[in-house]
This record gives sequence, C-alpha cells and structure tokens, in this order.
Amino acid sequence: MREPLSVVVTTFDNEDTLDACLASVRWADEIVVLDSGSTDRTLAIADSYGARVRAQPFAGYSAQKQAAIDLASHRWVLLLDSDEALPAVAVEAIQQALADPAVAGFELWRREWVFWRWQAGRTRLNHYVRLFDRTRARMSGHEVHESVVVDGPVAQLDATIDHYGERDIAGRVEKANRYSTLQVDDRHTRAPRFLRLRMVLYPAVAFIRYYVLRGHYRAGWAGFVAARVHAFYAFLKYAKLYERRRRG
Repeated sequence: MREPLSVVVTTFDNEDTLDACLASVRWADEIVVLDSGSTDRTLAIADSYGARVRAQPFAGYSAQKQAAIDLASHRWVLLLDSDEALPAVAVEAIQQALADPAVAGFELWRREWVFWRWQAGRTRLNHYVRLFDRTRARMSGHEVHESVVVDGPVAQLDATIDHYGERDIAGRVEKANRYSTLQVDDRHTRAPRFLRLRMVLYPAVAFIRYYVLRGHYRAGWAGFVAARVHAFYAFLKYAKLYERRRRG
C-alpha cells in the first residue's frame, strides 16, 4: 500500500497541454484543478479526467498554487503545472516513494522543451520540490519563481517531469517580459545596489551560465536562442527596477 495522493494543478486557458498533463496522473487518488477563468476547453478537459474543479480569480503564482494545495483531500500532494507531464518511469518512482515516505518532501528533475526539441542529453536539469506532505510544506510567497518550502528533510527522487513550456520564441519573450515586471516588486524591497553596472554586466554572465555552464550549447540553435532570451530577461529585471527608482 502507498500513501493516497492528490495531484494539484492550476490552470488558465491551457487546452493545448492539459490533456497530456492529466493523462499522466490519472492513476492518482485525486486530481484537483484550480482555474482562474479559462474560456477555452480547459474545464471540459479537467472534467473528462474526473478532476475536482474549483475556480477563483488569479491571486498571483504563489498564492494561487497555495490555494490549490489547500483544496487537496490527501496529505501527500504532487504539484504540477498545466504544461507538465510525467513519463511512465517517473510515475513508477513516485508510487514507490509513497509506499513508505521517510521524508517531508521529494525533489524531481525537470526536462525542458526548447522551442522545437527537448534539451540535449547531459544538459544540467533543474530540480524542484513537487511531491510533499502538505501538512509540512507551503509555497514561498514569491511573485515569480515560486517554490515549495518544506519543514523537514527532503530527498532527491530519481524521476523527471517533462515541461513543455513556451512552444515558440514569441511565447518565451512574452514570459520574460511578464516575469521581469513581477520581479520588480520582489527586488525593490531587497534594494540591490549598482543597478547600472548590473544592467551592463549581468546579461553576459547570465548567457554564459545558461549556454556554457549549464550545457545548453548542446541543443544547437535552440539552445543559443534560449540563452539569448534568458540574457534579455536578466537585463529586463534590472532595467525595470532602475526605471522604477528613476521615477520615484
């Protein structure tokens, strides 16, 4: 026997990816979908998988996910984005982990779709806490790049989530613009110094870190374009903060 599991997903107009997401977790004991006003087929897809669907206005990435977690019936929660899906190997690893979980949470690796291909093998994968005991966990509260904060030991699970993300360059640029605006509030309270120097130097550092050190050069031109957009995002974060301070 394993611990019962609630899969939690937040949605907004995600008909292109939600079907694959929910199909990969249909084995779970419960699927909870918290929607923020979808007008496409998102709700119909969620209903087709027997999900328990609730709706509320979007409260911010962290707060919205916390509200969805609070709706879960079971103690153990798997938190997924609507553009993520679990390969069969990951499903098996999660089920085994829930047979006797000795920790408060598990980190999972995430493999990224980069425009027209998966990131290359041997590229450094990001990892996030996504499987956790919700009585000992909470969302971090950040405007963007929100994460699960766990009160207790965390183990690394040998499992990978497939993240389809932005399907084209325009989508990734739009996300960089949106996220950099949201990050202004977070960074403004921490008052980083030398903003003009950061605008000049940090984009190059971000490009080298992403393209060379993390190994995205192995993905060819897809990796190069993604690294350039990442560097642009790094520039926007500090440029928008500088703009806010100049305006008072």
